[in-house]
Amino acid sequence: MNKPLRTLAILLCGGLFGAGLAIATMIQPEVVLSFLTFSDFGLLLVLGGATGIALLIYQLGPKVLNKPLVGDSFSKRPEVGVKQTLTGAALFGVGWGLCGVCPGPAIAGLGAGNWPLLIALIAMFAGGYVQGRWFGGSEENS
Repeated sequence: MNKPLRTLAILLCGGLFGAGLAIATMIQPEVVLSFLTFSDFGLLLVLGGATGIALLIYQLGPKVLNKPLVGDSFSKRPEVGVKQTLTGAALFGVGWGLCGVCPGPAIAGLGAGNWPLLIALIAMFAGGYVQGRWFGGSEENS
């Protein structure tokens, strides 16, 4: 697929994702925190719907299509770094639980004018930088 068409597909999918996050109110940390403290289960429907659709697409896509719509071929990702993945997931979960913000909704929230989310995004980028600088490329630690 040519680069301009691929870029357009990425932008459209990103816009759709951001709109979905905004409609689901995930761009409001208060809503996410009320979900995480078991006060409001509305986001459970969003989580279940998104997981179900993704599972369906990942299972059926390679069977129905010869190649991805915006890629060269389907491929499986090797399972490396399981320990690092679990550690990263735990740290991500703690951060998410403390502030109610994860990267996608934070960026979508900025687009909706929720500027305090910029602080969380800066912290996420700083954490990513530290991880890449100190721990990046060390596959033998898996």
